[in-house]
Amino acid sequence: MIRADFAYDIPSNQADIPLTLSIHADRPHVREQMREDAESARFRVIECGSLGALLEGEARALGEIVMLDCPQLDAAGMAALCRLDIRASRSGARLIVSTSLDVLDEVFACLDSSEPDILVDPGRADRVIALGQALARRSDGRVRELSEEDRMTLLRLTEQVSRIAERLGRLDGPSEPAAGSALRLVSPSVSGGSDSSDPSRLVQLFTPSLPDPRLVRQIIRQRQLRSRFFDGDLFADPAWDILLDLTAARVENVRVSVTSLCIASGVPPTTALRWIGQMTDAGLLVRVEDKTDRRRAFIDLTQQAADGMARYFGELGEAPLPI
Repeated sequence: MIRADFAYDIPSNQADIPLTLSIHADRPHVREQMREDAESARFRVIECGSLGALLEGEARALGEIVMLDCPQLDAAGMAALCRLDIRASRSGARLIVSTSLDVLDEVFACLDSSEPDILVDPGRADRVIALGQALARRSDGRVRELSEEDRMTLLRLTEQVSRIAERLGRLDGPSEPAAGSALRLVSPSVSGGSDSSDPSRLVQLFTPSLPDPRLVRQIIRQRQLRSRFFDGDLFADPAWDILLDLTAARVENVRVSVTSLCIASGVPPTTALRWIGQMTDAGLLVRVEDKTDRRRAFIDLTQQAADGMARYFGELGEAPLPI
């Protein structure tokens, strides 16, 4: 029988297990799956109860990791989720939040302090991967130091695991970037030395304007066309698709929501959110709050990223359109 709610003290013989976990979901079968998977991974489950109890402040425990199932969200729930976000940020707890595409923008807007792991319509394997990534973090919340090569290796390995899980059991949807950023901004180099007093080199440092958005949209359409004839996994490059979409939107003076950007990335929303997080950490993207509506937040290029895209298209010149 599925237990609807339980909480208990941690036995002393489990003190060597590093991370504690609290689970909150109103759907009993989802709550039970979360509990089973967490216990299989040897987390200490210190509470398993309803989402409402947590959001209303009635939960008796807040673990080092908090898993939420939040497929719908009303105004009261948004206010409570904002409070939980602040509470988690102050305590150092890590949030793993399952939600739906319908309310992704609202959930994303509420969680602006705790750096949560947001999963969109996740399968069971998505949650297992999120727990595995949490295990890669120390109990103080800091990511273990990894070399750039190690980060890229973990990124690709996690993508492979996700795809295998999806195809074998339909358990998993997206591929996920691993903890830490494998992305970085590269400053343009100037050949011929470091003497910036040379006027010819100052010209080379000039940043061109961003391209005509019609050109960028044409490139995006060409990239999307490939999936009609080939497996989309062959060409998956969400980071580049995200940069292209935001470049066009910036010139068009259009604000881009996180839901819209997930769709533009060409990968499942959970995967897109991972990439957005990694690219934000790498200094490519920035979160922009809607000053008139607390329920919304947007994503934009940083100035450095915009300059990089301008230089890229400037270098293309009259070359054939890139795909």
